[in-house]
Amino acid sequence: MRSAFALRHAVYAAFLAAILPIVPASAQDRAGEFDFYVLSLSWSPTFCALEGGDNRQQCGSDADFGFIVHGLWPQYEQGFPEFCETRHDDRVPRELGQDYFDIMPSMGLIGHQWRKHGSCTGLSPDDYLELTREAFERLQIPDELDGRGAISLSPADVETTFLDANSGLSEDGLAATCSAGALDEVRICLTKDLDFRACREVDARGCRQRLIEVPAR
Repeated sequence: MRSAFALRHAVYAAFLAAILPIVPASAQDRAGEFDFYVLSLSWSPTFCALEGGDNRQQCGSDADFGFIVHGLWPQYEQGFPEFCETRHDDRVPRELGQDYFDIMPSMGLIGHQWRKHGSCTGLSPDDYLELTREAFERLQIPDELDGRGAISLSPADVETTFLDANSGLSEDGLAATCSAGALDEVRICLTKDLDFRACREVDARGCRQRLIEVPAR
């Protein structure tokens, strides 16, 4: 039987599908031609509660993930490229991907992020994953969001914890998103050199609920 949390998510997802336009990748999307990156951090307890039932590696009883990397996404100032043509193989070898399980805990996630987003960076899979780790390690995860107990915060307060922990990060350079009343992701905008930068389109898509739950790990 589906939990009330999962049912709220299903209703909310249907609502979003009805009101948000689907923007397909442009036929002119070319690998390496983009303006900046978004480092998307997924709050694993929310993902596992809503979508990760079969993902034992990330959501099994012995897993203990807080923020994991959803992906490092090339962006235009408006919109983003995806599924770019590349000379590299679509498949990420397990012997490469497994070195990143501490921040991206499944080959399914790693492979999908490479095909959809990494292919548009102009990098090889090896270099894309290495850059993803570098971006993640440049960011300080706030102590307040250690996930050792469930808490409720406003989306603005979630963003403030990141602002306080990361010098140079600005209010218009990140966004907290939510699903079914819970923290979903924190998205951080970075230059191609992985410095913090503003990104008003990303910021504008942040969660607008008054309070959201941050489920415990």
